[in-house]
Amino acid sequence: MDIDDLMQPLPIPDEQSLAHSERCAVFLREAMAEGSLSFAQFMNACLYTPGLGYYAAGSRKFGAGGDFVTAPEISPVFSRVLARQVAAVLEQLEKPDVLEFGAGSGAMAAEVFGRLKAMGEAPEHYLILEVSPDLRERQQRRIAERLPSDVDRFRWIDEIPGSFNGVILANEVLDALPVERFEIRDGVVFQQRVTTDGDRFVLTTAPAPSVLTEAVSRIESDLGTTLPEGFTSEICTAAFDWTASLVNGLREGAIFLFDYGVGRDAYYAPDRDGGWLRCHFRHHAHSNPLVYPGIQDITAWVDFSLVAEAAVTAGAEIGGYVTQAHFLMAGGLDAELELMQDAPLDKQLELASAVKTLTLPGEMGEHVKCLGLVKGNVRTPDALTMMDITHTL
Repeated sequence: MDIDDLMQPLPIPDEQSLAHSERCAVFLREAMAEGSLSFAQFMNACLYTPGLGYYAAGSRKFGAGGDFVTAPEISPVFSRVLARQVAAVLEQLEKPDVLEFGAGSGAMAAEVFGRLKAMGEAPEHYLILEVSPDLRERQQRRIAERLPSDVDRFRWIDEIPGSFNGVILANEVLDALPVERFEIRDGVVFQQRVTTDGDRFVLTTAPAPSVLTEAVSRIESDLGTTLPEGFTSEICTAAFDWTASLVNGLREGAIFLFDYGVGRDAYYAPDRDGGWLRCHFRHHAHSNPLVYPGIQDITAWVDFSLVAEAAVTAGAEIGGYVTQAHFLMAGGLDAELELMQDAPLDKQLELASAVKTLTLPGEMGEHVKCLGLVKGNVRTPDALTMMDITHTL
């Protein structure tokens, strides 16, 4: 199926955004001057090229004026429940810290730290690893506004610490890691690549390199069957390496990974031919990653089986794998809502709507999962115990 067939009507970018996208496109065309880029290379360039990529430039990404809304942006109740689970881990450790990856607007960092402080469990340091200079500045402004007396306890870092004790948080980070796209033809694995047709970017294919062929072979071995003829999907080898690096850097503590995703059986089910790639532009979700380079988000749902495998291989234990809805309900949602029962009626209605979005099956409640990992002598947090679906990994 031609990816253009999946195109949905999108808003027209303003002139400044179009100009930025064209600069990114010029960079990509120059990179393709002697051929093509693998889809993972193309996606990485669109998202992370300094000064040009979606996450490395200044476009607005989060909230009503951006391209999408994450759970911490929908309601502070998400971060407050998460803080309860973070506190349960911190109290078991000596001089622990919190490390958040890809902190977005800073909403979750501010709310989690604020709630931890109110509970008497504020860490000595709250570390943030953020690849976007623009987002780092926004986070620093938000922290300064919300927590002026605690600014010195926040630190922005550029790489995963080699030795970390505490809790690691990542909300919708894994789905932004570059993925390879592949096709099965006559039992052979082909790699999807991106090239040019005039000024347009188009998909092409080439025999897959050995590393991709071997990765698909491992998937088929795990599934116990070969993928069907013509099957197209994604694989994120970067997620394996990234997860392993988190576990290797953690001495003792827990890791909470939230993202849109499923286990491997569902990820590579025959009826998922076409894969899990999704793009976001001005709150429009669509399936064409070849347009608006540098100003639209490109994501792919997460194969949580791959992430779990990486974690266990690196030395962590699976604390639990649950839907976001069950994480919130087992983690203290009722208690947090009770604390807000005296809010004005309009705030109560706003909160009720937000909780529905966060927990209903047709919304984020079922689509977003939390994979909890523990390392060392750490008890499993309560939020990972209700309706644990680790058996689906």
